[in-house]
Amino acid sequence: MNRRQVLWAGGAIGAAALLAACSGSGDTSAKPGAAGAEPKRGGTLRVGALGKASAITRDPHGTQTNESDYLIIALVHDTLTAPGAKTNTVPRLASRWQASDDLKTWRFTIAKGAKFHDGSPVTAEDVAWSLRRLRNTPTGATRLPGVKAANIKAEGADTVVVVSDYANAELPLLTRLTTFVLKKGTKDKEVGKAPGAGPFKLDWFRSGNARLVRNEDWHGGEVLLDAIEVKIFESPQAMSNALLGGQIDVASNVGAVAARTAEKRKDIQIVRRPDDMAMPIVMRTSDSPFADAKVREALRLAVDRKAMVKQVLSGYGTVANDILGTGDPAYATSVPQRARDLAKAKSLLKEAGFDTSKTYKLLTTEDISGLAESATLFATQVREAGVKIDVVKQESATFWDKTWLKADLYTTYWGTNDSVIFFASKTMVSEAAQNEAGWKNTEFDEVYRKAIGTKDAARRAKALKELQQIEHDASGYLLWGMADGIDLAAAPVRGLPTLPGYGRVQLERAWLAR
Repeated sequence: MNRRQVLWAGGAIGAAALLAACSGSGDTSAKPGAAGAEPKRGGTLRVGALGKASAITRDPHGTQTNESDYLIIALVHDTLTAPGAKTNTVPRLASRWQASDDLKTWRFTIAKGAKFHDGSPVTAEDVAWSLRRLRNTPTGATRLPGVKAANIKAEGADTVVVVSDYANAELPLLTRLTTFVLKKGTKDKEVGKAPGAGPFKLDWFRSGNARLVRNEDWHGGEVLLDAIEVKIFESPQAMSNALLGGQIDVASNVGAVAARTAEKRKDIQIVRRPDDMAMPIVMRTSDSPFADAKVREALRLAVDRKAMVKQVLSGYGTVANDILGTGDPAYATSVPQRARDLAKAKSLLKEAGFDTSKTYKLLTTEDISGLAESATLFATQVREAGVKIDVVKQESATFWDKTWLKADLYTTYWGTNDSVIFFASKTMVSEAAQNEAGWKNTEFDEVYRKAIGTKDAARRAKALKELQQIEHDASGYLLWGMADGIDLAAAPVRGLPTLPGYGRVQLERAWLAR
């Protein structure tokens, strides 16, 4: 399982809004420019994105480890739905969707006027064929769980029917991030140049860099920019330097270090996207020194969360409360915020008979900025409660092959944190393939099934709150804070997305004030 595909396998959806028919374009981008400024048509936006030349992928349904590849693909090809602001999921290529009474059969209606870049209409056959192609990839079972390829069919010219193996009020979340639509019958060797239905057309592609031009006939409304040029960078520092030197207009997902450098530059905008990245510490709940819930609670109480946000994230983030999915409109703010309490932490460790004479390994990697630093500061803080931690940094390949899902204590990270139910399904229910802590809690499983198996908004809201309380009290996660996503932009850039995670690729409303 590729880690990036795990991150993209689902996105999240809002509560009851998705259970009935949905329509409208949604509020998916930042407000344009300064007060009173009118959006302008024209210009080329030069965007830097991270990636490695050795990992370039052109297939929309392939394994994309480069953010640059995903950005290009997402601008050229439309998904059925997209991340939203007021609700987690908003229409994209699908204008609406409707569930059957048993929540197993979903019908997606294709947006009127949707066309491929060659002028041919997007049909239900195209969409159904694309979803089946996606489902049949090596990671398809994760990206469309509970849905067999044979149960994806076209119904008439503009309706696609998707049948789940079980009642699932959350099925539309599966269509947000990787359901890119190609023309039916597109050959594998042709997908890199195949016409899409997105807001931009591919002009040229060279060694990971690309130029995209406006799609005048995009079904989603007017696209203001004439073109977007995507430039690949292997490091945030190189990308930041290119922005500061005027070589690009946007440095995408550049991190807190670059933001600190740019703080004194009046000609540079710092665009913050809250709830972008979770970097929890995972405590294995079975067959480990952390199996006792009292030990896990003690470690959560030993952490100084404000200090973690200040030092690890340079203040570009917020304190979290050990519940994943902080950007969800259904996030339970009513759950009391856990605060540092060293006395209670020590007491719980003593009650649990935890061996404080031993030193425990905390495994981490330097995949993303701040991850290893968070492990080091955590080790320093819990030492005050009597717990000795040895931080071990591993190479990325070793970490994901040998440590992830297996170690007693390790760091992990997740993007697009706008759904509580997404993380419950992917990482916490007993049968989850990515159950990072090996956590099995029958009460949690039962409440989860209630949440995804009802159309009743009140019952669903109650179940989601119960779900979060159980996670807060008993899971194997210690989520100390949430990192902001950070983009740097030149002064004339307007309308950049402010959504977390992969919502940042929605650049169709961006424009240049010059």
